[in-house]
This record gives sequence, structure tokens and C-alpha cells, in this order.
Amino acid sequence: MTQEVIEAPLPGKILKVNVTPGNTVKEGGIICVIEAMKMENPILSPVEAKVVEVTISPAQTVKTGDKLAVIAY
Repeated sequence: MTQEVIEAPLPGKILKVNVTPGNTVKEGGIICVIEAMKMENPILSPVEAKVVEVTISPAQTVKTGDKLAVIAY
């Protein structure tokens, strides 16, 4: 299986985490929501995959490039 690291595309605060390890996420499914500059930005899965690892929690602050999750497909 190929693994892919989902990284934060922008700095902000995690509002919601929609997945847990072991979940399956569809292509375009929301992994989490980051609030940046008073806007909610959904972070989407690029492919249908199984969630292997989630490294974030609600209210956590992230920087651009921080690891949010790892998926396998």
C-alpha cells in the first residue's frame, strides 16, 4: 500500500477533526477543518484511502507543512 502524508497547506487553528485511525475516507472527503484568517478551510483527501495516523486535535495550532494525517491506498 502507498502511504501519503497530508500536510497543512496554511497556518491556522484546527476546528474539527473528521477522521480517526482505521476510518476510510473517500476521494474529496474532509479530513479536518482549519480556521485561518476567520475562514474555515476544509482539508480534503486526494484519493479514497484508509486513515493510518491522525496527528492533530481540535484547538491545536498548526503551521504550513505540519503533518495532519497519514493515509494509505
